[in-house]
Amino acid sequence: MKKIQDTDKKPILLFQPTSVITAIVPLQPQEEKIISERERFITQVERINQMAEELEAAILELKAISNTLNTQKPYPFLIKELCKNICQYFAVRVPWVKRKSNESFILTTRKVDLFRAEREAALLAQQLRQQTKKRLASQRHRKNNNGAKADTKHFFKKVLVNKS
Repeated sequence: MKKIQDTDKKPILLFQPTSVITAIVPLQPQEEKIISERERFITQVERINQMAEELEAAILELKAISNTLNTQKPYPFLIKELCKNICQYFAVRVPWVKRKSNESFILTTRKVDLFRAEREAALLAQQLRQQTKKRLASQRHRKNNNGAKADTKHFFKKVLVNKS
């Protein structure tokens, strides 16, 4: 080794030998739960589908808010023609991961049914109207039967009174 001399200091070695105390420790797996790639995959599938459900709920909430705005008085910042329908709707799809019977998966999309609530409300209203009609018809029938019986009794009373 080459020594450098300095008048005030001791000689300095450019390459000083060092003793090796520790070696690089090989990477050891952590003692925490190690998730297999398949489990990570399944978790990601579930995450995508959960996010799709949340996105669908947010879209339906947007539609509900726009329906509320459509039924309220026009706002000054909106043009009168736009007040009838503040938002237009086209077919909407969200990403979805389907599991096949052979345990494989398909990344696809699922349609968001924007008008399901309206159809269900219309169907419920129709069922209630039919029940009401049946109930009213039943009440009229009972009333007519009771009225007919009362009329028959009244008729016989009149006949008996007139005969006497």
